[in-house]
Amino acid sequence: MTMDHTKIHKTAVIHPDANIGDDVSVGPYAVIGPQVSVGEGSVIESHCILAGRTTIGPRCRIYSGAVVGNPPQDKKFKETDEVYLVLGQGNVIREYVTINPGTIEGGGKTVIGNNNLFMAYSHVAHDCIIGNNCVMANAGTLAGHVTLEDNVMVGGLSAVHQFVRLGRLAIIGGCSKVVQDIPPFSMCDGHPARVFSLNLVGLRRANISTAVVPVLKKAFKYLFHSGLTKTHAIECIEKELPASPELEHLIFFVKTTKRGLCS
Repeated sequence: MTMDHTKIHKTAVIHPDANIGDDVSVGPYAVIGPQVSVGEGSVIESHCILAGRTTIGPRCRIYSGAVVGNPPQDKKFKETDEVYLVLGQGNVIREYVTINPGTIEGGGKTVIGNNNLFMAYSHVAHDCIIGNNCVMANAGTLAGHVTLEDNVMVGGLSAVHQFVRLGRLAIIGGCSKVVQDIPPFSMCDGHPARVFSLNLVGLRRANISTAVVPVLKKAFKYLFHSGLTKTHAIECIEKELPASPELEHLIFFVKTTKRGLCS
């Protein structure tokens, strides 16, 4: 691909081996390393650093001061490790966000999907897997090996412990401490975070069938308000409630938790 130098500020430092797509804009004093690839139509604003084996998809926008692809903050990391960071299309990375690549022990790759918003000062650590249409509010922090399914919202100043999963359409209140898996479709808050209710607004915005909502409410009642163990609650849910893709996803998520489900 040929760089359009009319969109590259004269003070930007771009390694000749970097792969810069068509119609990419690079602002003053930005630094782009030799193994970085930037997709077409992306905007890299002033004082950004893009480093490491990093791939930025088309039509992303990275605001001033963000550092994307610098080595993971892991004591076991060696400069010779071949680790990667991959971002999809349409992601917005606001001021002073930091995103790290993977580690050898964690599979070597941090992967971010499409159309996510990372607000100012948020952090994504090594080996995280993030789906599509997620939002991390200001100064939200993901430790290593965290998974966010699609349409997750993490409140400002919240911290998510390593190896935790956040299920689809979950929303985490600001300043929360997340140390166990957050079930899909839930609203959670607290220190540590607890499940309070279904994310009804999120379900509506995602066009989930209105017939499914009362079924999910009953499932949450079994899981969190019945006094049953999670195993017995799942047995009741599978026996008594009508199947749907959303309910099946919730059941699978609960059955496969490794850190335990938040209470």
